[in-house]
Amino acid sequence: MENFTPVASLLGGMLIGIAALVLLAFNGHIAGVTGVARGVLTPKQNDTLWRVVFLLGLVVGPFVFQAVSGETIVSTITSSTLTLVIGGLLVGFGTSMGNGCTSGHGICGLGRVSKRSLAATGAFMATAIVTVYMMRHVLGGAS
Repeated sequence: MENFTPVASLLGGMLIGIAALVLLAFNGHIAGVTGVARGVLTPKQNDTLWRVVFLLGLVVGPFVFQAVSGETIVSTITSSTLTLVIGGLLVGFGTSMGNGCTSGHGICGLGRVSKRSLAATGAFMATAIVTVYMMRHVLGGAS
């Protein structure tokens, strides 16, 4: 198995969980990226700065990791621009329809033992499994 990193994955998961808990405990907000971004696009008074900082952290985080660890981060996108745009639109539609994204439901919602989040996360995962299977084994896409 390539890129099997259980210790780093466990530590990363713990950091995500702690960050979500801190945001909920001290700010009263769920760390769902879709909801955070929606709040930037439809701002309310005194509720935008933390959202912008949160989203900037998602973008800047990998660069900080690279600077601290000395490891080079390589990201290769093999899909066409059209595929990426369609995928982005479908994800946006799905998160609106599901009233949240994988981070909101899968991390925060499951952590709060939400039945709705359990159903949403199950739907996300089932859809992802079917999509990967179809793309790799039925349609013959890249592995």
